Amino acid sequence: MAVQLEFTTVEMESTFLDPRKGFDTHKERFQIRFDPLTGRSSRFAHFGAITPQPLPLEKYDTPEVKGFCPFCPENRERVTPKFINEIIPEGRLKKKEAMLIPNLFPYDELSGVLIMTERHVVPIHTFTEETLFNAFSLGVEFLKRLKKVSPSHPFHVATWNFMPPSGGGLVHPHHQYFATKYPGNLYMEDLRASEEFFKRHGTSYWEELIEEEKRQNLRYIGEIGDTVWLVPFATLGIFCDIMCIFKGVFSIEEVTEEHLLQLVSGIMRVFEYYHAKGIYSFNASLHFGPEGQRYIPSRFRIIGRTFLNLRDFASDLNFFQALLGEPVSVFLPEAVSEDIKGFFKNK
Repeated sequence: MAVQLEFTTVEMESTFLDPRKGFDTHKERFQIRFDPLTGRSSRFAHFGAITPQPLPLEKYDTPEVKGFCPFCPENRERVTPKFINEIIPEGRLKKKEAMLIPNLFPYDELSGVLIMTERHVVPIHTFTEETLFNAFSLGVEFLKRLKKVSPSHPFHVATWNFMPPSGGGLVHPHHQYFATKYPGNLYMEDLRASEEFFKRHGTSYWEELIEEEKRQNLRYIGEIGDTVWLVPFATLGIFCDIMCIFKGVFSIEEVTEEHLLQLVSGIMRVFEYYHAKGIYSFNASLHFGPEGQRYIPSRFRIIGRTFLNLRDFASDLNFFQALLGEPVSVFLPEAVSEDIKGFFKNK
């Protein structure tokens, strides 16, 4: 028997005298939603008030803006670090254009940076499936090798900051990969809640979620092989976020090339959607859990980012995210799901 999941929304409104309407009384509606697994809250407001802001990306390729880039082909071999022999005897890992190197400014004990392309500036709509697959497959190979080197680091994570609004330090496309004992607060909340759900109900929360989202068909996007794509009920990003859940993949050892091809196929469709919406920047993560557990599958999550304006280049993150720990979105998940479904169906 299916477990009843709770999708809780609190509808609210604020009343004021609106100068745009001759100071007539105006009611502005917004929502607070609570994640069905953890109870974390997300706020939905400012509908239509924030739109993606374009940047002239070609300027980042001009000498006066580009400056020195250690990831460009003419500099890579000379200025990027190498792994010690105990971790990667070859010093660096390579696959076509992709190169994986140690992080010169590491966040964890076992970490690397993956340079994805030889090109310095790669607009979102110009990525190819080959480029993405080469990058992710090289990154996963690195994580699998880290697991053999240090089984005591049970969590394996890939992250991607793309273009300046995301907080990325370099425009040149690159991923971060690391094996860790500390995979981040949000992931640990999900892990503990997933384990508790599994112990209480004898089934996986994520399996129940997939079935319920498919039944409601409000935020469910589609499936590509063993990957399920949906918009979470309580989202993390200003333009919501898109999640991919890997069915039957729980740890790094279980992911195959076929899984990565399915992931890349979905990401390409997300990129088409982002391009159509004028979203050119994002943050993304790919988590693999500890070996042996069957309650939290591997998941990919991506959130679109933007500057609020091109006058001050104001961030789309503010006190809500920084100090209150509560995401704010200007889109509703159901609307995003409806918009993106066409990009998944037309393939």
